[in-house]
Amino acid sequence: MGQLDYTKIIFAFIAGLGLFIYGMQIMGDGLQRSAGNRMKKLLEILTNNRFMGVLVGAGVTAVVQSSSATTVMTIGFVNAGLMSLTQAVGVIMGANIGTTVTGWIVASSEWSHFLKPTELAPIAIGIGVMMMFSKKKSVKQTGEIVAGFGILFFGLEMMSAAVKPLRSAPAFANAFMTLGVHPLWGILAGAAVTAIIQSSSASVGILQTLAAAALVPWNAAVYIIMGQNIGTCVTALLSSIGANKTAKRAAYIHLLFNIIGTVFFSILAIVYFKFINVPFGDNLINMTEIGTVHTVFNVLNTLILFPFPKLLIFMAEKLIKGKDDEEDEAGISHLDDRILETPTFALENAMKETVRMGYMAVDNVRVAQESLLEKNEEKVQKVFRREKIINAMERAITQYLVKISNSSINEQQHKIVTGLFHTINDIERVGDHAENIVELTQLAIEEKITFSTAAAFELKTMFEHCIECYEDSIRAREQDNPDLAKAVVAQEDVIDIMEEELRARHIARLSKNACSATAGIVFLDVISNLERIADHASNVALSVLDEHNLSKRSKQERAFKSQKLE
Repeated sequence: MGQLDYTKIIFAFIAGLGLFIYGMQIMGDGLQRSAGNRMKKLLEILTNNRFMGVLVGAGVTAVVQSSSATTVMTIGFVNAGLMSLTQAVGVIMGANIGTTVTGWIVASSEWSHFLKPTELAPIAIGIGVMMMFSKKKSVKQTGEIVAGFGILFFGLEMMSAAVKPLRSAPAFANAFMTLGVHPLWGILAGAAVTAIIQSSSASVGILQTLAAAALVPWNAAVYIIMGQNIGTCVTALLSSIGANKTAKRAAYIHLLFNIIGTVFFSILAIVYFKFINVPFGDNLINMTEIGTVHTVFNVLNTLILFPFPKLLIFMAEKLIKGKDDEEDEAGISHLDDRILETPTFALENAMKETVRMGYMAVDNVRVAQESLLEKNEEKVQKVFRREKIINAMERAITQYLVKISNSSINEQQHKIVTGLFHTINDIERVGDHAENIVELTQLAIEEKITFSTAAAFELKTMFEHCIECYEDSIRAREQDNPDLAKAVVAQEDVIDIMEEELRARHIARLSKNACSATAGIVFLDVISNLERIADHASNVALSVLDEHNLSKRSKQERAFKSQKLE
């Protein structure tokens, strides 16, 4: 066979592999959009119950069609402080089991003539593309899944057709025989190919394609599969660069889990193929048998190591020594680009960071109150410092939300992203109003202003009502609680009336010379800022109601409110 023939084979095989991986991605994106908020619930059940972690890891991997993506996302969770190493162990084990799903999809072509790529791929692509033109979101998402499935099978057919001529190439057959005779070479070959293409699912698919061309013996396949499980760790190890020490340990737990399993099962395989049943190792393996070996390896490896999470954590801690630096208030706790691999989880983390920013703004308003009533310059500076952090958080969350909005999320999730864009803007404005109040405090300190007993009591009362209103709005956002959001909207109307009444009372005091003109200016400006804080609280609550299609406030009224806040 000439060089030109090999060139055609290589290019045809690469083209088929590209379609195979692309099909997996489209199918995974469609599954994620279809799963929507159901995937969010998976995050909520990630407790210290490692068995649930295994199920979650397997389930997420089956949806995103990549154990590497699940493991990278897990490292992101650990780095963000949302998951402990004990929880991560279970998810990583489950991810290895979930990745076997693709192998069974590929092997299905051996079970039925209809499931062969030449029969199924054109039908699936045609039906899927037609469904993608539907106006119904659910039908469009299902179409993406079906089309991705078809493209995956079409790529599989291209790879199979490309390697068929290699049956007559003795060098190729001898290469696989060599891998079967030398286990270490087989393991290294599997690890290298998987590390290069960054997908164990695709790597197993390649092996299954070669097996369909009657090129792969049993012993070579087993060792290559062992190596593929090690190669898939490279993505997670690269992802952990720049992460904290705990996240790095999660990546090393993934590596240790696969290395321990590979060593143990490779020893068993060597004993079986070299001493117990030597002829069997030279028999050719088919696609279904490769899927079976891949699944059995990962399931048994999980069963064996499942009782020993502390051992894996201990070994990872020995490899990555030291403690993480203490996180300061300015740290962005929940935002990690690794989690963007699974946008549903990334959206949940953006929500958590938004809520954290909201509570930080609440604290700033409280400190602003204390600085004003106590004439405390130290607390004034504390508000200024925290306001800079709030502004930085707004920028970081905005950038993260942009990334999420450009990923695979459904219509309802797009609505949540839009609501969060508005929410972080409202929170930032609350921070600005707290800053305005402490600037008025500085004026009060410089001018030695004192409030009358009645004015001080009225300020304290309005502060308490506004803080409660705003804190309830953040709690409504955090809990996705429409009932609490409705209460905030009603509470804001009460505060509007309160501001008008306090303004009228203070003007009456000024007319009677019961307080100075400068004190009057400070008082009126403070209650104006507080009323606007309540307005922003109402906006946050309305975004929650909008997501539930429960907002009854007219567009004209909301437009007026927004104009007033400019």
